[in-house]
Amino acid sequence: MYRVAAAVMALILWPLPAQAGVEIRVDKANQRMFVSVDGEMRHFWTVSTGLGGGPHNGVYRPQRLERKWFSRKYNWAPMPYSIFFDGNYAIHGTTHVRRLGRRASKGCVRLHPDNAAVLFALVKKHGMANTRIVVETAVQDEPRPRRRRLVEQPER
Repeated sequence: MYRVAAAVMALILWPLPAQAGVEIRVDKANQRMFVSVDGEMRHFWTVSTGLGGGPHNGVYRPQRLERKWFSRKYNWAPMPYSIFFDGNYAIHGTTHVRRLGRRASKGCVRLHPDNAAVLFALVKKHGMANTRIVVETAVQDEPRPRRRRLVEQPER
């Protein structure tokens, strides 16, 4: 319920970019990605970000695109449809789709491979110079109130 409310609020409060192109917003607190094209919200996907809090918060441009990539650092793990944006940090497809929705990576932003292919094609079509990646820790869903246990008071 709270996640649905967060998604609705994101759609309502979605800031329109000043220029045409692709804007990718990664919400690390809620493990979600929002993608707009030419100022219009197009996609809303579940992601997994880093166990240690990565990637770093900030605004980036893609540095390179790799259709097929394997991590040399992490046992040749497959990283299909990689969009590198901050050194070795990338947005990419994952084979660990059951872990989407919670922190699970070493710092990259993991997507379902089908969604990664769509995003990769959008960035390729519009160009890296016209793509903006915003990584942020948005306000997390409000915690649910604890149920108070009623304790009967003895009569005096």
